[in-house]
Amino acid sequence: MKVAKEAGALLSYDPNLRLPLWPSAEEAREQILKIWDEADVIKVSDVELEFLTGSNKIDDETALTLWRPNFKLLLVTLGENGCKYYTKAFHGTVDAFHVETIDTTGAGDSFIGALLCKIVDDQSVLEDEQKLREILRFANACGAITTTKKGAIPALPTPSEVHKLLNASK
Repeated sequence: MKVAKEAGALLSYDPNLRLPLWPSAEEAREQILKIWDEADVIKVSDVELEFLTGSNKIDDETALTLWRPNFKLLLVTLGENGCKYYTKAFHGTVDAFHVETIDTTGAGDSFIGALLCKIVDDQSVLEDEQKLREILRFANACGAITTTKKGAIPALPTPSEVHKLLNASK
């Protein structure tokens, strides 16, 4: 991480919490939060937000307790309710796409992969709310499509599938 940061890389972190893989919940929380001061982009699910904050509230005030000065973007994914985004200058919510869900495996990975794929092309989107909202809409579409099939990798959408869903919902 240090070498990547020194080279100007954008560091993203998605804790992808799996408590059975940790010796204890306390150890998981401590180790996950150790990364916080290194990352530029953090993505947590609503369940991870609850776990990390100890609060059952999924609101701006709770999410912002995770904010660090080094962040460029904090995301909270809300499953079928879309996502919340926070930057130094603005915050908001982007609605989800309603699809017939078969399996949610890989939806968060699809979401963050799509987002990072777009951000890597133009990091200025992190300072332009309209552009960021468009990219988050794209990422939400990727996550939604992933839930319509079984498995993580086989369910990842093609660009044409994403554009079809985006165009159908205009």
